[in-house]
Amino acid sequence: MDSFVYQGQPSRVVFGWGRLDGVAEELDRLGVRRALVLTTPEQQALGERVAALLGERSAGVYAKAKMHVPVEVAEAARAEAARQGADGCIAVGGGSTIGLGKAIALEAGLPILAVPTTYAGSEMTPIYGLTEQRLKTTGRDPRVLPRTVIYDPQLTLSLPVAISACSGMNAMAHAVEALYAQDANPIISLMAEESIRALAQALPAVVADPEHREARRDALYGAWLAGICLGSVGMAIHHKLCHTLGGTFNLPHAPAHAILLPHSAHYNREAAAEPLSRAARALGGSRADEVGPLLHRLNQRLGIPQGLADIGFPAEGPAETARIACDKPYYNPRPFEREAIEALLDRALQGQAPA
Repeated sequence: MDSFVYQGQPSRVVFGWGRLDGVAEELDRLGVRRALVLTTPEQQALGERVAALLGERSAGVYAKAKMHVPVEVAEAARAEAARQGADGCIAVGGGSTIGLGKAIALEAGLPILAVPTTYAGSEMTPIYGLTEQRLKTTGRDPRVLPRTVIYDPQLTLSLPVAISACSGMNAMAHAVEALYAQDANPIISLMAEESIRALAQALPAVVADPEHREARRDALYGAWLAGICLGSVGMAIHHKLCHTLGGTFNLPHAPAHAILLPHSAHYNREAAAEPLSRAARALGGSRADEVGPLLHRLNQRLGIPQGLADIGFPAEGPAETARIACDKPYYNPRPFEREAIEALLDRALQGQAPA
């Protein structure tokens, strides 16, 4: 076995049905006296429920989180936390809300208690992202890692099927890329393979029966493992392209990840043959070159839009995205090749199978 480095992330995970009811006790563990509850406008009612569980310890509900965390939204949220005298934040929702909590923590140092309601995985990472003037920049800082994460599968029952499917495939993207990360290690690879297996089995059951308790539990379990992968090792071409799709074209985060993942994995099928063979096994195949087609068929089974054009990607988008990605590439086992990436994006635009 080759040498490796594994750095565990110092966060507390509370997993189980109905565990949201213990949110006040978890704040006690953190020493937080007054917490600002963050949500999107669509999840304000859930935020109000959390605030009610806190009673006088609630600093109110700030329901203005937005996709890709625009810098102006982050600045307004920091000001609100200071105005309310908050010494901590509870981020209730998906990646947009947890990302807003991270933006506050980055500048104000307030601890975050995350309550994920999707499968995004951001809650397990020290990675933050901010969007300014159509460019999304990301970074790593230990201050933004949520101190405690409450995974309550009951909260995912109300997650619409379409969002559940895309969010789950977004999580799977973290696990797939972790297998061929520059700093991949045996511990994270085990988690990645288990995450892919759990999600591939649970998501079709969630789509077939959104109130299937075991499927909801297993999907959230797979998403938790994927989040650990995302927070523990670097990502590669898939995440670079998706950051551009979001920051430059404002495409919805989870559907963009889901649609692009089969193509990104297929791009690396030869350069990352051994690690992708593990992904193939978790998906029911055996060879690295099967991963892209298997993921594409899984998207079809889940009812996910097949083409980036379906979610607003313009015809000129592939060329601009390829240029931006190649100007500042991430590590990837296969070098960033502008023409090949543009061709990949053209196929994804039109909803074609990877090739």
